[in-house]
Amino acid sequence: MPCTLLDLATARLMPWKNGGGETLELAIAPAGAGLEDFAWRISSARVGAAGPFSTFAGVDRSLALLSGAGLRLQRGDGGVEELHAGGAVAAFAGEEAITAELVDGPVGDLNLMTRRGAWRHRLAPLRLHGRQDVENDAEVMLLWCQAGASIECRLANGEKRLLEIGQGLLLESLPGPLALHAQQPALLYLAWLWRETNGS
Repeated sequence: MPCTLLDLATARLMPWKNGGGETLELAIAPAGAGLEDFAWRISSARVGAAGPFSTFAGVDRSLALLSGAGLRLQRGDGGVEELHAGGAVAAFAGEEAITAELVDGPVGDLNLMTRRGAWRHRLAPLRLHGRQDVENDAEVMLLWCQAGASIECRLANGEKRLLEIGQGLLLESLPGPLALHAQQPALLYLAWLWRETNGS
């Protein structure tokens, strides 16, 4: 479907690949794909304890924090990166050995993965109050309402959709400008997914 509403309340609950927790699978391509053969995957997990990330060979990952006090990532190169709700996004290779530590209690995250060489992506936060136009030049785009007010989205084809907190809009093959409007301050995460020309 070219325009799909995603909702944490109705997403499919699945175990982590390494068995260390559970995740809500919001969208996956192709439909019915598993953790070893997806082209791209969007999910949200609740992290309740420290531990290692699952390994996804050949996959590029981006991680954003949706709720909680913070998540500290011990990177494979020895560096440390701290994520906060509504803040910067961590991007890393699925092969990288990363261990997560909770800053102060459980957190919820948004996780985007694409198969390297076939797809690439970008995930970024957007603070919105009033109207703002956003360009969509990607084959797949995600708009995720993380906090604050509800968001009205007017698509390039004129269709209007309303997003509440904990909901997302997945646009497939719908390029063109999007008009976003929030009557009160709101926070979104936007993701663009492009198919690589040399991919399959």
